[in-house]
Amino acid sequence: MSDDDRTSPTPAPGDAGAATVRVPRSTDLFLADCRARIGIEVLAHAWNGVVVFGLRDGPRRPSELRAAIGGISGKVLTQTLRRLEEYGLVERRRFAQAPPRVEYGLTDVGRGLLGPLEALGAWSWEYGDAVLAAQERAAARAAGEG
Repeated sequence: MSDDDRTSPTPAPGDAGAATVRVPRSTDLFLADCRARIGIEVLAHAWNGVVVFGLRDGPRRPSELRAAIGGISGKVLTQTLRRLEEYGLVERRRFAQAPPRVEYGLTDVGRGLLGPLEALGAWSWEYGDAVLAAQERAAARAAGEG
């Protein structure tokens, strides 16, 4: 392995063990054409991570998911679920019954995002107050300048 690479133990989809993943250690890591940007793009939409995390315990109907999340409109939830399907993170399952029933569940790729989301949640728990305080200070400065 070169000095430009590092390994990171990451669970493989569907594997309880850990796999070794090569992650480039380059100053170009976050350039526009870098693969690391894919994860950033996925999480850039405000509801994507929330919906993925809402499906962590198994498939749910949209109404169940909306109730569990709270604060999301049916329209926004539908748009988010469609976007997550396009990313390959969520799969839609239609049941042939009356009335029609649909459930959404995570794919292996979607389940692979749960670890990073949990890490982001831990970071938010630890540093959230500091971020909010910084935002309040910036807003106060902006109000004083205006």
